[in-house]
Amino acid sequence: MPRRSPHAARFAALAAALLAAAPACAQVTILPDGQWRHLFGVGASIASGNSDASSLNLSADSARATVVDKWTFAGRVLYARAGGETTGERIALATQYNRDISPRWFGFGSADALRDRPANLAGRGSVAAGLGYHLLPLGGDFWDLSGGIGYSRDRFVTAAEVDGVLRSRYGRAELLLAEESSTAITSSTSLRQKLRLLPNLRESGDYRAEFESNLVVAINSRFSLTAGFTYRYDSAPGAGLERGDALFTTGLSMRID
Repeated sequence: MPRRSPHAARFAALAAALLAAAPACAQVTILPDGQWRHLFGVGASIASGNSDASSLNLSADSARATVVDKWTFAGRVLYARAGGETTGERIALATQYNRDISPRWFGFGSADALRDRPANLAGRGSVAAGLGYHLLPLGGDFWDLSGGIGYSRDRFVTAAEVDGVLRSRYGRAELLLAEESSTAITSSTSLRQKLRLLPNLRESGDYRAEFESNLVVAINSRFSLTAGFTYRYDSAPGAGLERGDALFTTGLSMRID
């Protein structure tokens, strides 16, 4: 796993604190009718006086599903400043395509891109593909298990020490194991969660884990209150950094169906 440079360590805690102020992201509506649906969110904060800080967070999600396949797209932008310094400058894009092979089995392919200069990441590109199983395919509710192989390649703003060598780029193969579910608790409340485990196939024993959950309470057909919890674990985060990071968020979302 990449060992972060001191430049990244200095900004990591500040970026995490600003992310905690961003609104939680609800889940875009997914119905098997072949129609595109979208979800948008905006969050901002400004503080002055004893504290001088500001942040802007934008999110967009789109999905299209039929009875046999599903496309999803997601975009996230974060820009933040504190004490006259840029503490957050993050752009993330992701897409995934699922296609059913049988009523229970499906294949998937995914691609992700990330840019986070304060964290010393000029760019990261990731791709993955594999198979999944619909453990609970019941209308809007579902529970999927999946596994596959992926590859990620990082470009650093400033050369960083990775596996004992100073590098400007670093690529590795990864194993992907995941489970994801969505459940309607009541007619206006739903819960969605996702867990991913990503062992590094280049360095034995190194791995990342990600857990995300969102509770959504509909105000009406367009607006919802949201509460989210995220926990990310890195077995080799680099000197001066904690292995685990927890984040709780609340907010308001708007959907276009």
